[in-house]
Amino acid sequence: MIYKSLVFDFDGTIADTLGETRLIYNQLAPDYGLRQVAAHELDHLRHLSLKELLEHLNIPKRRVPALISRGTSMMRGNINQLQLIPGMAEILVELRKHVRSFGVLTSNATANVDLFLRNHGLREQFDFISSTSKLTGKAKHLKAIRKTFSLKPEELLYIGDELRDVKASQKAGIPIAAVTWGFNSRESLAASAPNYLFDTPSDFLQLLGEAS
Repeated sequence: MIYKSLVFDFDGTIADTLGETRLIYNQLAPDYGLRQVAAHELDHLRHLSLKELLEHLNIPKRRVPALISRGTSMMRGNINQLQLIPGMAEILVELRKHVRSFGVLTSNATANVDLFLRNHGLREQFDFISSTSKLTGKAKHLKAIRKTFSLKPEELLYIGDELRDVKASQKAGIPIAAVTWGFNSRESLAASAPNYLFDTPSDFLQLLGEAS
């Protein structure tokens, strides 16, 4: 593999959290004067960028940090019920054999990710879990991770399911693999021009054929 480090997003990429996230948001929405999101709306919302999503739901940017903080705390209570994306466990174990370091960069809480990975017997595969409370703060963290592990930009691959993940990686000058089983739609992700577009976890095995 040409990459020495793989860094994964958590929600929607490793963990199937879309339904739980909607339920938590709907519980919080009345406290902030926001409207709730019906299940049938998700197909439309999956095509939107972060900016478009906030505008569509009329969520002021100043409300975002509080929503994230309260939402991740509420998710911790249900973390034992959350499921892995089918097929990810086996793929993660296989990929880990071929890289120097393995990590998570997420907007979720590190405690949530740690507990989830432990519940699924995967915590030992990861060297670190990093969190940012800002929805648009991942580019800075990706640069810091690269420097911490003394990597060239092309030696680190970020893996995420949202347009903001693609944007953050491109801003940081780091390759990005977008997965289509999470929040944003395949069409919207493809239009953002990621380095890779994966439709199933087994697609990751394509990376093993890329010799250094």
